[in-house]
Amino acid sequence: MRNSLKSYRFLKSLNRLSGLILLISFSACQKELIEDPKSLAAENFYNTASEVQAAVNAIYTPYRDINGLPGYIAQVDCYVDYALGRGSYASLNDFQGLNSTNVTRVGSMWDLFYLSIRNANFVIKNAPNGKSISQADINTNVGEAKFLRAFNYFFLVRNWGGVPIRTEANMTIVDAKKNTADEVYKQIIADLLDAEINLPAIQTQSGRPTKWSVKTLLADVYLQLERYPEARDKANEVIAYDKYALVPISSTDDLQKIFGAAVVTTPEEIFYIKFARQNLLGNYFVMFLNHPGTKFSGAGGFYGLHSETTNAVYKNWDNNDFRKGLWYPYNIGLDGNSILNKKFIDPLATSQTGHGNDMPFYRYADLLLIYAEAASRAANGPTAGAMEALNKVHRRAYGKNPLQPSAVDFKLVDYNAATFLDLVIKERGYEFQYEGKRWLELKRTGKAAEIILATKGKTIAAKHYLWPIPVSELGFNKALDPVKDQNPGY
Repeated sequence: MRNSLKSYRFLKSLNRLSGLILLISFSACQKELIEDPKSLAAENFYNTASEVQAAVNAIYTPYRDINGLPGYIAQVDCYVDYALGRGSYASLNDFQGLNSTNVTRVGSMWDLFYLSIRNANFVIKNAPNGKSISQADINTNVGEAKFLRAFNYFFLVRNWGGVPIRTEANMTIVDAKKNTADEVYKQIIADLLDAEINLPAIQTQSGRPTKWSVKTLLADVYLQLERYPEARDKANEVIAYDKYALVPISSTDDLQKIFGAAVVTTPEEIFYIKFARQNLLGNYFVMFLNHPGTKFSGAGGFYGLHSETTNAVYKNWDNNDFRKGLWYPYNIGLDGNSILNKKFIDPLATSQTGHGNDMPFYRYADLLLIYAEAASRAANGPTAGAMEALNKVHRRAYGKNPLQPSAVDFKLVDYNAATFLDLVIKERGYEFQYEGKRWLELKRTGKAAEIILATKGKTIAAKHYLWPIPVSELGFNKALDPVKDQNPGY
């Protein structure tokens, strides 16, 4: 056990999290997957369906850590064209790599992603040996664990490049080599193809991945790898399933029907990380967006992320788009041009870690825009289906029926392959603000340098594109060379 923990470099995280195993509570008043702390389970605690389910729940715990997904989104959304970081995040606006404070932050994220992988590996390794669990339950729980392992590695490979691959086969080995990015993607796809077979089409509880969650993540992975026909086809499988839909809106305030703290689920939800309005079970990221004076967060807020009325994205945005209305002027003591965003608010939150807003990682709007880009790239130009998928997202933003042609529609004849790609990137930039997607998209499409220079006047240093492998890994893993295996510039 000691070696396996060392091999994952999670000592700080485990100090915070040890003693916790997650047991789901089901009740009519709960909107999502909620876990209650119980005693730490032994590694052989996998004999019944409930025990295996408890072990699966532990895979999610690192996501809710302050430095988990809330901290991750705060970090990457400082690097984008529409937002700025404040305080210790301000240096990220310079695009010159990470200072020591932010090196430490992303090192904690590395530890937490690998802690989640470790917990997934325990399930994958031990669940098939359970003595009182059906094969169907084994398949479903192992499928969920493999989906989440792939989900973790997808974050790791896009932010750090090649990383050590740790699976159930080598989970006790301390010294694991740095695998190439291609090898990491191969592992991701293998896990997802297995999960696609074993996860159900419909889950009994909001917050758990389904077969359609897997297909959506696969489509995103294929898009990342420029395997455009496969990305298009996988996304189209979800569209053809015809069970997801965009939530209609008629005002900016209606966007709370999608992002609000009291929302249980919507037809748009494909895979979200669920949070609850309870201390330590809530979404800490909400603190980054809000100021105590607005009362949009019951816990106050520290407005670590903001923008300005002079920002090019904001200035050039159509005022009739309800998504723009999420931004509002508020003086945070800088230059008087500051604006904040009310996408994620919870006036009833009683603590910093008690906001009830879920974290959307894949919603139907993602799926439609993945399809739009992939279909156009596969055909070397936009297709009618690609344009319709994009227009559905665009119509909804103006309060139109997503399924009906409207006056705000873009016309197919006006676009070629290059200009349609720019249109998709622009629409994504409006739709997914503060959802942790923009920086990765700008890197993937090769548009980061161009767009950041145009909107912020900054030149991105080469070292800024990847994060450094943390000392917590290099200090233990003797298979890594601290110089040769470190990312450039660190």
